[in-house]
Amino acid sequence: MNTGLNFLKTKAHYPILDGLRGVAALIVVAMHIFEPNAANSHEMIINHGYLAVDFFFALSGFVIGYAYDDRWPKMTIGTFFRRRLERLQPMVIMGMLIGAALFYFSDSPTWPLIHTVPAWKVLLTMLLGFTLLPMPVSMDIRGWQEMHPLNGPGWSLFYEYVANILYGLGLRKLSRSALSVLVAISGVGLVYYTLTCRSGDVIGGWSLNKEQLTIGFIRLFYPFFAGLLLSRIIRPGKIKHAFLLSSLLLAFLLCMPRIGGNEDVWKNGLYESLSIIIMFPLIVFIGASGNMEGVPGSKVCKFLGDISYPVYITHFPFIYVYSGWVSRNPGVALEVNVLYGVLTFLIAIVVGFVTLKFYDEPVRKWLKKFE
Repeated sequence: MNTGLNFLKTKAHYPILDGLRGVAALIVVAMHIFEPNAANSHEMIINHGYLAVDFFFALSGFVIGYAYDDRWPKMTIGTFFRRRLERLQPMVIMGMLIGAALFYFSDSPTWPLIHTVPAWKVLLTMLLGFTLLPMPVSMDIRGWQEMHPLNGPGWSLFYEYVANILYGLGLRKLSRSALSVLVAISGVGLVYYTLTCRSGDVIGGWSLNKEQLTIGFIRLFYPFFAGLLLSRIIRPGKIKHAFLLSSLLLAFLLCMPRIGGNEDVWKNGLYESLSIIIMFPLIVFIGASGNMEGVPGSKVCKFLGDISYPVYITHFPFIYVYSGWVSRNPGVALEVNVLYGVLTFLIAIVVGFVTLKFYDEPVRKWLKKFE
């Protein structure tokens, strides 16, 4: 999940893209709250909310290209990597800290062995999580086979770093034609996968095994390459009400119910591939083509953009706790479940905001002193 727009000071700013990142992050939180209450993927409310990650990758490619393509004559690879680490890594560490602190509170019949995990193993997992290096399935301490068991969404940041490394080492040098070829090849691969896979969706990428790594790189390559290409070939227009239009379009795509059934899963796969290949670049273009007129709208976009990354990377430990509570209380009244779900949603926002203001921003400010 890229957050590169915040440091640009010499170029035109795209506040609507900041706002869209926040909209997507909040939809992800809501999706994860609904998830433990669904019997299967077909019953999921906000059924395609996981596609927000693919949208983040598209936005990341666009932002990286816009922010850095013309800076290389005066910037080294080391400088680029340092800036990305300064922007992303502090909250990675905070997410792992919160995950470790809440680990034992997520015990449930679904994960019956959590309370038996020794504290030293949790601490070791946390320290390894600080590096964002993927952990093998054999080191899983929760039971979901996540490469980051204390904070699941860390997997998408792992791929974000991969994309940044690829850009810094070579992608930035590609011509538009060469990049177009990569976009086309990765698009074909995405369509082929979604139409032929057993699940009919792109859910996955969070485990360190062949199948999950395949899904992860398929999800990364097209949207990131397409976003990067988009930053090089388009000239944003002037679209009125661009934030409202792009936000509604994004929410519509992410909240769309599952397409088809078990016997024709390819229909859902086609929907997802078309959303990623066509609609997400279109939404980025719309967002880049609008301006926020008036103070209220600008403040909304700024707030959403500011909290987007902190909320995204710190919310999942609270989802673990909520999921454990749902698992322990299968017959609880609907109003109680709703209350706990809303409380979890609000806690995620508050924690994201507090960590932004009292940790992330001060730490990044301190790190810039060493540049």
